[in-house]
Amino acid sequence: MITFDRFTLDNGLNVIVHNDTSTPLVAVNILYDVGSRDEDPNRTGFAHLFEHLMFGGSANIPKYDEPLERVGGENNAFTNNDITNYYLTIPKENIETAFWLESDRMFDLAFSEKSFDVQRNVVVEEFRQNYLNQPYGDAWLLLRPLAYKVHPYQWSTIGKDISQIENAEMDEVKAFYKKYYNPCNAIMVVAGDVTTDEVRELTEKWFGPIRKGEPLLRSLPAEPAQEEARSITAERNVPFDSLYKAWHMCGRLDPEFYATDLISDLLSAGQSGRLYQELVKKQQLFSDLNAFISGDVDAGLFVITGKLMKGVNFKDVEKAIAVQLEKICTEAANETELRKVKNRMESMMAFSEMRILDKAMNLAYYELLGDAGLINQIIEKYEQVKASEIMEQAQKILKPTNCSTLYYKAI
Repeated sequence: MITFDRFTLDNGLNVIVHNDTSTPLVAVNILYDVGSRDEDPNRTGFAHLFEHLMFGGSANIPKYDEPLERVGGENNAFTNNDITNYYLTIPKENIETAFWLESDRMFDLAFSEKSFDVQRNVVVEEFRQNYLNQPYGDAWLLLRPLAYKVHPYQWSTIGKDISQIENAEMDEVKAFYKKYYNPCNAIMVVAGDVTTDEVRELTEKWFGPIRKGEPLLRSLPAEPAQEEARSITAERNVPFDSLYKAWHMCGRLDPEFYATDLISDLLSAGQSGRLYQELVKKQQLFSDLNAFISGDVDAGLFVITGKLMKGVNFKDVEKAIAVQLEKICTEAANETELRKVKNRMESMMAFSEMRILDKAMNLAYYELLGDAGLINQIIEKYEQVKASEIMEQAQKILKPTNCSTLYYKAI
């Protein structure tokens, strides 16, 4: 059981405090409720670009990293479809430095042309290196717009096209900051050997004066049901043919999420998963094969992807996958198999609660979903899933008409 307190400042900043006396470090995690789904379709990649810009310093602190490193702190950040998350760890005795740094860049981020040009070039280079010049790097740039036609999950966090970042302008960046980087659009978690009173005092001192900003009113288009199979073929200079199949599934807050997640584990929970045992080890159709879910807040994707063995064709592997999907749709998992994947899930959850930083991140994310207390209910939600529910969800999701397929051919 992870215990916590919470309070909210007058400017809307939501604060969660978790006391853990087992470590000399304190973790500070600030989650901003903005991701790539919030971008203008003509200016994608902005959330990720802004993640970089937040490390460019402010008028008061030209270089964010230097004062943090001087007092023994470490930091990083990530962006996905739904959120932008900044986190750091710091020795308890230097905790106020964290509040000073994080409040300063929330209050008044520097927008110098030099910093803007540097970070924009960094992101452009990242786009080239990781998505355009790396084998299989553009697979999700192709698969997302195939699967999504309306919802903004149709583009990756890096953006639709490199030119949209190259052509980004300063006034657009400032507008993005003003709209999303406000206390009322943020959740801060402080975890470590701290008291709620200590955190409240520091939060009021450093974050209290920051403007509230306008509350975010999000109205995203829902993706309509997919009624026919879609496919696309890409030819690239890569070592092996690769197959990507994506089915639409529920969102993170839907009750069916837990059963759907267990389907992916039954199919692909390491080397004991059905797909590995049958199609990699026994039939030797793939060199690797995985099933996973995107885990997005809005309706996401259930994905199967793998690299084909030399001499094997797409038609044969799709038939073999279809046989395994038919089994999971029509044959209930036995108790031993189901117990194994539930135990695996429980172990993963327990491991994620060992590090102070992981607890801070998880508390922030579940608070975004509606209640940080969900962190203490997740294992039970997986435990309650029945074999019949897994079969029911598999039948609902894993239909050919609900599937988008990318054939990634080696040339």
